[in-house]
Amino acid sequence: MTTTSNTYLILGATSGIGMELARRLAAGGARLFLVARDPDKLAAFAQTLPGEVATAVADATDSPQVDAAVNAAVEQFGKIDGAVNLVGSILLKPAHLTSDQEWRQTLALNLDSAFYLLRAAAKTMMTSGGGSVVLVSSVAAKLGLTNHEAIAAAKAGVSGLVLAAAASYAARGIRVNAVAPGLVRTPLTARLTQNEATLKASVAMHPLGRIGEPADIASAIEWLLNPAQGWVTGQVLSVDGGMGAVRPR
Repeated sequence: MTTTSNTYLILGATSGIGMELARRLAAGGARLFLVARDPDKLAAFAQTLPGEVATAVADATDSPQVDAAVNAAVEQFGKIDGAVNLVGSILLKPAHLTSDQEWRQTLALNLDSAFYLLRAAAKTMMTSGGGSVVLVSSVAAKLGLTNHEAIAAAKAGVSGLVLAAAASYAARGIRVNAVAPGLVRTPLTARLTQNEATLKASVAMHPLGRIGEPADIASAIEWLLNPAQGWVTGQVLSVDGGMGAVRPR
């Protein structure tokens, strides 16, 4: 569990996983700085959480806005102990059907947003004694999946970013890790999870016999954020029902 001395910034806080993570951290007494694009949804969600919660509206694909959000969190709470990027997208198309715009948007939402948050968080954490940054990769970054070219490339970039940044900032007390989910039931994946045939096929790909829920991913992120995991960095933690490592029967 977290303690009242911990302050966490969540980028993409109104996503399915973001809301679950915020609830968990708030229940543990953490101070939260929530960032998302939709001001009404963000404000309404923040009001449901206990404890100290502040918010900022920002587009995670715009680096000055991400910088401003991180700076606002530091101004509000004095420091941030952890930062999480939960902004992302899913594009399921083969390369020959993927437009330039779709490619650029996939990179912007998944890789650019991760880099911008890492860069901004590292700058402030270097002056405050360290902290934890958690990003989101995907099982698609290490397992060849049909029609995943763009998203696989973006998420593989996140995995590489984690390794390099963990090396760069270890001496400054900054831990950098990621989770790599399989298919998770969130509003973002509703088109897949609400289709009976697609859902059945997806379940069959996960050896544990089900797709993920937001709590599966949020609990792993909460674990990585916790200062008790002070000897964990440079890890891309698979939280995928065994999909990336185990062959289903």
